[in-house]
Amino acid sequence: MTSSATKPRGVRARAAIAAKTLRTDRWWFAPLITVIGLSAWVAYATVRVFMHKWYWVEDYHYLTPFYSPCVTDRCLPEASHFGQYLPGWWIIPDAAFTLPFLLLFRLTCYYYRKAYYRSFWLSPPACAVPDGHASYGGETRFPLIVQNSHRYFFYFAAIISLINTWDAILAFHSPEGFGFGLGNLILLGNVVMLWAYTISCHSCRHIIGGRLKTFSKHPVRYRAWGYVSWLNVRHMQLAWITLGTLALTDFYVMAVSAEWISDLRFIN
Repeated sequence: MTSSATKPRGVRARAAIAAKTLRTDRWWFAPLITVIGLSAWVAYATVRVFMHKWYWVEDYHYLTPFYSPCVTDRCLPEASHFGQYLPGWWIIPDAAFTLPFLLLFRLTCYYYRKAYYRSFWLSPPACAVPDGHASYGGETRFPLIVQNSHRYFFYFAAIISLINTWDAILAFHSPEGFGFGLGNLILLGNVVMLWAYTISCHSCRHIIGGRLKTFSKHPVRYRAWGYVSWLNVRHMQLAWITLGTLALTDFYVMAVSAEWISDLRFIN
């Protein structure tokens, strides 16, 4: 730091710029799109979770991920693959055992933190743009200290991905036995993307190779760490893709269940 005694005369410590930012590009566009995209998805998901209908297609065993596993006594018995344990009050989501953990996994995700910090909280909205808050306390106090539990929510997310995989396998069904249709492709695509997003998580990358001091002594874990690192670079894209595949899968199952459309069948 230059002291006042050695600082040359006429030189200021900082540039005397009255404007909040000198950026002339549309720096506000990315935060705006994030607000619109996340708000639209949350609104759609909230409505669907509390509709309590059009989540199961009996003929083909399609179950939307928003209702998996269906654990209230309001659920159809055929859709309750893991039992019914909760009362069917309207305020209780039918997938009450999984949705809270999925929400916490996404809320504490490193990418989503960046997304909603910049867009909803303006902290900061963009590079070289001042923070919208007078002070910054980090993630050291409640509620932001909960962000440090992300690694634990990852384990729940992995279990839920297994459940979604089981749902996709059970969906190879028709009234005649084995069946395959467009709904199966959508369910499988969603599961693949969910797995890619889940294992591309920073916590997963650390679990696989973060504690190793010598990779040469652990070639299998090193190779797995390399694959996860390749996915980790694409974590942001996967975060948005999975929001899209979840909404698409749910809407397709709802449309078939409500008989707005018929499932395009390839086999049976």
